[in-house]
Amino acid sequence: MITVNFETEINEKQAQEILSEIMADPMGGWASLPNNFDAGELARIKQAAAKIQEDSEVLVCIGIGGSYLGHRAIIEALRPKGVEIVYAGNSLSQRELLNALNEVGEKDFSVNVISKSGTTLEPALAFNVFKQKLVEKYGEEEAARRIYATTDAEKGTLHDEAVAKGYTRFVVPDNIGGRYSVLTAVGLLPLAAAGVDIDQLLLGAKEMAGNVQPMIQYGWMRYGLSKRGYDTEVFASFEPSTMYFNEWLKQLFGESEGKNRQGVFPASVIYSTDLHSLGQFMQDGRRNLWETIIDFPTDEMNMKVVEAVKRAHVAGGIPVLTLEVPSFDENGFGQLIYFFEMSCAISAKLMGVNPFDQPGVEAYKLELKKLLEAK
Repeated sequence: MITVNFETEINEKQAQEILSEIMADPMGGWASLPNNFDAGELARIKQAAAKIQEDSEVLVCIGIGGSYLGHRAIIEALRPKGVEIVYAGNSLSQRELLNALNEVGEKDFSVNVISKSGTTLEPALAFNVFKQKLVEKYGEEEAARRIYATTDAEKGTLHDEAVAKGYTRFVVPDNIGGRYSVLTAVGLLPLAAAGVDIDQLLLGAKEMAGNVQPMIQYGWMRYGLSKRGYDTEVFASFEPSTMYFNEWLKQLFGESEGKNRQGVFPASVIYSTDLHSLGQFMQDGRRNLWETIIDFPTDEMNMKVVEAVKRAHVAGGIPVLTLEVPSFDENGFGQLIYFFEMSCAISAKLMGVNPFDQPGVEAYKLELKKLLEAK
């Protein structure tokens, strides 16, 4: 079980009220998911993953933000032995799209397109390109059998196309937002296809859900530090393969807390590498930040680096919080996912903001629409 190395004064009555609010929230379905995952849905996910592994060398995962960061984080970290995963639709760069096409090349492949609406520009454009490649390689009928659409249960552009064309469909739940969706079909289908043990992942999350005190501690500590003027949190890992886990954390906390001119700015580092680039700032720069070390079991040399960083940064005036993760495997990451989701929701509630919306994200989309329509 994840343990924390810090203590803080907690208002237990308020903590229980916040937990009740989260569980009852219309977008809080992720909080009870590990204890109530539908067995039939899990079986369908495993069946689809087995088919992908049987007929494909590559699975192209098309999605942006919460539709891809969570499962990419786990796949990049664990490097399982299933099908190769190629990512597309997470930018508007033509160069990146061409790179993804070249990665697939002449290999047998399938596509998992993940979009609630089907109209988000980045994945929609990438899906059209890979759909055309499927049709050219396999023909219309077989192409449809190689497309897996994770989308709205009842409506939307992608839903309607999936029904009309007969794609295998999985649901983006109405009560779970994208950045909290790793443990739904959004994340579990590509994870299972890649060879990740999703049973252990869900078990780790379930174990964490049964021990809320560390999450309350961490949420309260984050809130307390923010009220003392610390406005930046640096997530620090000592394993290079966890880079995308850091990216998921930045989305989770940035979108959940950054509202009403509030929130803690999420940043990240990978040590010891970043000690040779950001080390000077961390040691002697502005004291507006704190460090959260995600401490996985590791080799002896890395353990010494972890301890050296703690000593140096504490001596330099940085508050250092340490989360000790029991294992670098599916169970450990399942615990981490639930730990951070719940901690984030708690600290956002303490700040007085809604952890589950992201109204500011629409601003750029509206401006881009204006520019595209002006052409």
